[in-house]
Amino acid sequence: MITRHMRTPIMHRAVEHAGTVYVAGVIGDDVTQSMKGQTASALAKIEKVLAEAGTSKKNLLSATLYITDMSQKGAMNEAWNEWLAPDDLPARATIGVADLGENVLIEIVVTAAR
Repeated sequence: MITRHMRTPIMHRAVEHAGTVYVAGVIGDDVTQSMKGQTASALAKIEKVLAEAGTSKKNLLSATLYITDMSQKGAMNEAWNEWLAPDDLPARATIGVADLGENVLIEIVVTAAR
C-alpha cells in the first residue's frame, strides 16, 4: 500500500510505502536568508512534513542536501547540528549544484522510517 501526504500541484510532499516515508525536496520559505537561515527554515518544514506522515526527525534514515556554494557548508552544518541530536544523525550526502532557483542556497531530501 502507498500513502501520499500533502499534495501540491506537481507532487506530494511525502510518500509512504512499507513503513518508509520519502520526503520530496524542501527549500526554506525566505530565500533572502543566509545559508544557515535557509537550512533551518527547510529543516523546520521537513519536521512538519514528517509529523503529517506520522513520523519524526528521530526516525531519519538518510538525507541528501543540495547546496549551491560548498564554501557555506559550515553554516549549513551549524543549522543541521542544532536541529538533530547526535544520536539521531542519519546517513547523509551533501552535493554541490550549480543552481536551485533564484537565491535558493539549499534543497533537502530525506527518507525516514515510520
